[in-house]
Amino acid sequence: MPQVLGRSTLMFMVLAALFAAQTVVAGELQEARLRIVGGLAGVGQYTRFEEPFWTHHVPEQSGGRIVAEIAPFDKSGIRGDEMLRLLSLGVVQFGTVLPSLSIQDPELSAFDLPLLSPDFKSLRRVVDVYRPVVKRFLRDNYDTELLGVYAYPAQVIYCRQEFRGLADLAGRRIRTSGVAQSELVEALKAIPVVTPFAEMVNAIRHDVVDCAITGTMSGNAIGLHLVTNYIHEMAVSWGVSLFTANLRTWERLPAQTRDFLSREIGGLEAQIWAGAEKETGDGIDCNTGAATCPIERRGAMVRVPLLPEDAELGKSLVRSAILPRWVARCGTFCADAWDETIGPMVSIMAPRS
Repeated sequence: MPQVLGRSTLMFMVLAALFAAQTVVAGELQEARLRIVGGLAGVGQYTRFEEPFWTHHVPEQSGGRIVAEIAPFDKSGIRGDEMLRLLSLGVVQFGTVLPSLSIQDPELSAFDLPLLSPDFKSLRRVVDVYRPVVKRFLRDNYDTELLGVYAYPAQVIYCRQEFRGLADLAGRRIRTSGVAQSELVEALKAIPVVTPFAEMVNAIRHDVVDCAITGTMSGNAIGLHLVTNYIHEMAVSWGVSLFTANLRTWERLPAQTRDFLSREIGGLEAQIWAGAEKETGDGIDCNTGAATCPIERRGAMVRVPLLPEDAELGKSLVRSAILPRWVARCGTFCADAWDETIGPMVSIMAPRS
């Protein structure tokens, strides 16, 4: 008669098998020491996910065979627009690229054109369909391997003075972080002022700008809720970032090591996306002082709801201003890639001259 295993016995056997499989994988790995340049210091993507992943998770899962050093790029003496060149040269082995700061490579910014993805669901679809284009572009132009695509929490509009929607922003000076956001602000008949993240609060406080575009929770972390009074819940963009490796460095690693890192980075990517989605809502709640805010740093800002007319204006601006300007900067390659990937999905095709 077949023996019937108890539930606890069966669970123990499954866990033992998983542990044994993990031990075999770790035993096959060769020793490696990696140097990583991560994302922005002081924000959740780096402090909660990237840093502990490389300093604790990878060594533990590899049985101590793979160890890594990591530092945020903005504390490494590296400008955001230099990262791809340094990766291509091999000066940086593994690095986080912010497409919004890569002025010379507009091909990378289709992931995150302003107002293209008003929510997380639409952002995931855009990233999934355009990811192969970016992977190919990085290989062909920078000898760089795309290993992960990370999302920061939604970037929204903070203002000192009252506003009820996008149309009310005309004439205001608005902090932006890159070319695409600046083009959006110009399309709104407002004045873009490119300002580093760390200088944003002082720019508001000293009347350099009236409003700012940044993350819901990162803005709270630097005290933006103390110098502004209104926050729009519409996602302007998401601050998508790319985790990449110098191709020669990557290909020199043994196949088992590449497989191990690819699998683990995939898990990190999923954690960062889940965290960004949660922090988007938490940031709005904390800036407005909602009881659901999970931290003590609560503001008293007025939440500006996303109205139907803002959604309609956003789609109109993508079609009439944001996409045409991006194509003008990027050329035929981008127009063709858009029409083959994102365009049919959002029912907006690239303009042709």
